[in-house]
This record gives sequence, structure tokens and C-alpha cells, in this order.
Amino acid sequence: MGKLVVNQEKVVNIDDIIKICPFGALENNKGQLDINSSCKMCRLCVNKGPKGAVEYIEDEEIVEIDKSKWNGVLVYVDHVDGEIHPVTYELIGKARELANKVNHKVYCIFIGDNIKEKAEELLHYGVDEVMVYDDAELKHFRIEPYVSAFEKCIDSIKPSVILVGATTVGRSLAPRVAARFRTGLTADCTILDIKENTDLVQIRPAFGGNIMAQIITPNSRPQLATVRYKVMNPPTRNEEKSGKLTLCTINKEELKSKSKVLKVVKKEIEVSIADAEVLVVAGRGVKSEKDLELINELATLLEGKVAVTRPLIENGWATAKDQVGLSGRTVRPKLIITCGVSGAVQFTAGMNNSDYIFAINKDENAPIFKVAHYGIVGDLYKVIPNLIEEIKMAKEA
Repeated sequence: MGKLVVNQEKVVNIDDIIKICPFGALENNKGQLDINSSCKMCRLCVNKGPKGAVEYIEDEEIVEIDKSKWNGVLVYVDHVDGEIHPVTYELIGKARELANKVNHKVYCIFIGDNIKEKAEELLHYGVDEVMVYDDAELKHFRIEPYVSAFEKCIDSIKPSVILVGATTVGRSLAPRVAARFRTGLTADCTILDIKENTDLVQIRPAFGGNIMAQIITPNSRPQLATVRYKVMNPPTRNEEKSGKLTLCTINKEELKSKSKVLKVVKKEIEVSIADAEVLVVAGRGVKSEKDLELINELATLLEGKVAVTRPLIENGWATAKDQVGLSGRTVRPKLIITCGVSGAVQFTAGMNNSDYIFAINKDENAPIFKVAHYGIVGDLYKVIPNLIEEIKMAKEA
């Protein structure tokens, strides 16, 4: 970890340097340039300020790691009672893509009880090896034994990269695994790539979605990233199996937990916007809650579902489960129609993999048009009624 040091003798104009920082971390303290607790270590003051006025100094010498000792891409198999979550297959597809670039293998870690037969299915997706931890003590997710199994797997194969689905279990498991190995974790990645030296390039929205941050952990292994469902492309299922399945053992002492599952109550299954093939999204351009009826009529005609952006949630017009975006649900429908949606990064990152994106917005410079396949510049209160009539006439015909 480094620090910023101010060389007061090289500070020419304090006010000019203060303006450089977008976070208000620089201040004038009785004629001295000071750095306060708002500093994000972005180093803009170092790069854009007077030469030498602010310096970045490493606290200690960075110890280079031997990256050749870490090989492979490991995917955590997210499941409920052996039923594999679809995000797992999406991560396997991305893992295969990354592994091929650096000539590594793709591994899966499957933790649970009575899961051997379910694990066989993974061999149809181009996985080189599935590490199976099958034990009655692992039937229900409890953090201590699951982390112990995960740690044992990592110690045995030493994967360079680990991918985990950003599900309820994944978000609980991944940071604890990262802590065990004193390594980094990038959450909710939207883009993943890998360098020739096996450094994982992890890209995700940051600072409220205003920028896309590129994150690497060049001196830590393994490298961990979580990815939401519907962000990556799943591979095609092969008829023939390939790779191998390895049954792993773990000491019973390592499966002990301070928590005990007394009862499992299954949540009522609801149709999520993430599973809808057609979505009509209402944005800030919708003026009132009553006007959502117009959006709902269009969605009903198209046999789709209504979704919203964050401002409508804040207005209390819809629930969080209907929100599209990185702070809501990531979606990938065959058709998505956005109505009065500006297209902020947080929103577009949650839907830009849709098959067809159709945008309606009266602002021709709205960012949504940069990701839309088709767009109409116009007032949604005029466009949507006409669209509804056209659809009705087509159906009657």
C-alpha cells in the first residue's frame, strides 16, 4: 500500500491544485496544501499537478509472486439441492475463453451432498476436471465448512483465476475465500479478460456507474471475481462428455460449523424479470405512477413484463425486484423496449446483452441510443399509443 506526500516547496498555486481533485480531498490549511480523508488515491494530483508537488510513495517493496505456480480457471458450481444455477454454465463459458488464451485448464468445484450424478452434467460443457466435495455435512450451505472445502480445493490445484456467481451464496462465499488467501475480489464484473502473464482484467462500473473501472491484482493469486447471472454467454452443451470427475475428501473436523440448519422453508417461486423474454422498461421520462398503465398495456400485448429504472423505485412506484441495472436485476431478454430511459452506465450494464434493444426517448443525445439496435426520438406519450395501435391491428390481421 502506498501513500501521497506533499512537497510544499514545489506547490506553486494551491488553489489550482485543489481544483484538480474531483473528491474534495485537497485543501488549503493556512497556506499549506493538505490531503484529507476524502482521498481515493486516484493520483490525479500527482499526474496533473505541478511536477513533484504531490508524490506517490510505496510504503514497502512489492514482493513479486511466481505466477507460474498458479494455473487454471476455477468455477464455483452454484446450486440448490444439486440443481445447478444457470450462472454456473455462463461462468464455464467465460472460463473456457480465458483459459484458452493462456493455455490453462478449466476446473469446477461442486460442494454439497449426494451430488455426484449432478456433477456428471458439467462434463458436457468442456470442463477439464470437476472437483466434487460430497458429504452429508455439506447438504445445506453453511459458511465455515463450505469455505474449508473451497480452501482445500484451491490448495490442491492452485488456480490462477476463480469465478463465482453473484448469487446469495456466491456473495457470501467469495469474500471469505479471498480473505483466507489475502487476495483481492472484484464484485459484479461485466467484462473479463486475461493478459498473457495470466493477470485477470476485471471491468465493472464504479463511482455510482459514472466510470468503468479496470481492475487487476498483479501481485496476488488466486484472482477472484463475481459475475451476475445473464451477463456472460453459456457454452453449447456437447453430447459427449469430456474431462474427468474427481471425488475429494475433507477432514470431518474441517466441516464443523457454529450454525445448525433446523429447517429449510422454500421461497415461493415468482417469475423474475431476469427470466422474461420480453421487457418493457419505464424510465424517468414516465411522469406519474398512473402512466405506468400505458407501459403495462404495451407489455401485455407483447406477452412480456414491465420493468423500471432506479428513479421509479425511489418514487415508490415499483419494487426493487422490478429494477433493471447493476443495483437491481441483470436481464437478457430477446426484446427490451426502453421508454423514457436515459441510459446511465448502471442501467445499460444490466441489459446491454439483450438480443434486441429498442429505445424511445425524446432526447436524441440520450446515452441509451449508443447501445440500442433501434431507436425512436420522440415523446413516449405519443409513440407508445401509436405502437399499441399498430400491434393491435397486426394481431387482428
